[in-house]
Amino acid sequence: MENKLFIYNTLSRKKEEFQALNPNHVGLYVCGPTVYGDPHLGHTRPAITFDILFRYLKHIGYKVRYVRNITDVGHLENDGDTGEDKIAKKARLEELEPMEVVQHYTDRYHSYMDQLNVQKPSIEPRASGHIIEQLAIVEDILNKGLAYESNGSVYFDVEKYNKEHHYGALSGRNIEDLLSTTRELDGQSEKRNSFDFALWKKASPEHIMRWPSRFSEGFPGWHLECSAMSARYLGTEFDIHGGGMDLLFPHHECEIAQSTVCNGHTPARYWMHNNMITINGTKMGKSLGNFITLEQMFSGEHEKLEQAYSPMTIRFFIMQAHYRSTLDFSNEALQAAQKGMERLLEGYANLDKLEASENSSFDVKALSDKCYKAIGDDINTPILIAHLFEAVKNINSLLAGKATLTAEDLETLKALMQAMVIDILGLSLDSNNSSENNDGLLSETIKLLLNLRIDAKANKDWATADKIRNELQALGVVVKDTKDGFEWEIK
Repeated sequence: MENKLFIYNTLSRKKEEFQALNPNHVGLYVCGPTVYGDPHLGHTRPAITFDILFRYLKHIGYKVRYVRNITDVGHLENDGDTGEDKIAKKARLEELEPMEVVQHYTDRYHSYMDQLNVQKPSIEPRASGHIIEQLAIVEDILNKGLAYESNGSVYFDVEKYNKEHHYGALSGRNIEDLLSTTRELDGQSEKRNSFDFALWKKASPEHIMRWPSRFSEGFPGWHLECSAMSARYLGTEFDIHGGGMDLLFPHHECEIAQSTVCNGHTPARYWMHNNMITINGTKMGKSLGNFITLEQMFSGEHEKLEQAYSPMTIRFFIMQAHYRSTLDFSNEALQAAQKGMERLLEGYANLDKLEASENSSFDVKALSDKCYKAIGDDINTPILIAHLFEAVKNINSLLAGKATLTAEDLETLKALMQAMVIDILGLSLDSNNSSENNDGLLSETIKLLLNLRIDAKANKDWATADKIRNELQALGVVVKDTKDGFEWEIK
């Protein structure tokens, strides 16, 4: 294979040349969202990071099975083993069935990913659809003596596991530090140690989401789902496991422990973790209440936003920093990303205006080599983008008649820009139609229809007035008549 991929493997803590288990196939598993609310800006980073990896692997010739899960059960409020299930809590507050919440926010997540031009994974399993597989893992770990039952729940025995394995190999932690900082007084918990994690939890009487088992009516622990679903669709050993850095401990550490007990080895050969998006140096997240939803990003309706930003501007903003570096939100950075993206796409569009010459005044092959080296070097998008701006500079010189290319080199340049800008980085040429413009057009169209409704009512044309209102409501536009005219909002 001509182009290679070097990955910083979180497990080995070094950059390694990627070698697939199967020469022609890659198994990629990425932890997907917990669907209990609208996705925010922070959710875009893993989605776009691993979308670019997915695109690049396919571009260099691999067949990729990309599995990205949906967490719809077992993820408790404190990301641990206590508290209310996040989805069940949302269902209780909104007086819905939990799976109504799941379906609603899964659909919205998909809609936003489509707008960001994030390609769909090969398989998108849900945790609730794999309870049988998760219970089988619980039984296996119990039979091997690395778990214990307590009051209808089942916990993984971390201290016992650590006698033969290293719990903390991925995150760099050690059991002694955990023992000294988290040991609880006897009788305070049904766990033997506070850092033991749930494989199966007995449901409290008010807990909505529950399944029968020989231990109790309950639900699987959050960490168990990825072990079950990755093994189900990629086998007990696959190529790459990805996710946000906030999942490194304890989620991915627990996955490794579970899989090591069941299968004798870690589930993935390479681990990749993207860093966080921050606001004023603090991680963006729902639990901290400092997040901006994608809907707010696209509309500009948030106190921290100076304007609306298109999906492609956000995608380009994410790519401005290497995926392992933190990325701090600011309007200045987003506005700079918008200008940079427009410049890059303008250069790409100008390729069709170029004409070939008898000789070439710059080395297209060298430029191509630099681009492939950058994206193959641990998905280094900022360096790749720098090289693409060099390409745009050359395109502008060609357009102005200050540089020349042979027909062969011109085709090479066109293929390079197509590969990098469209196929791998996933930018869309429709991005110049910003969401701000689209939202403004939508708003004006709705106002036009509602003014026509006022005219119809003034003419006592009640049928037309009712038809406009009903059709808008069917599209999710709620209309309220006021003494001054009307108010409306999109639900």
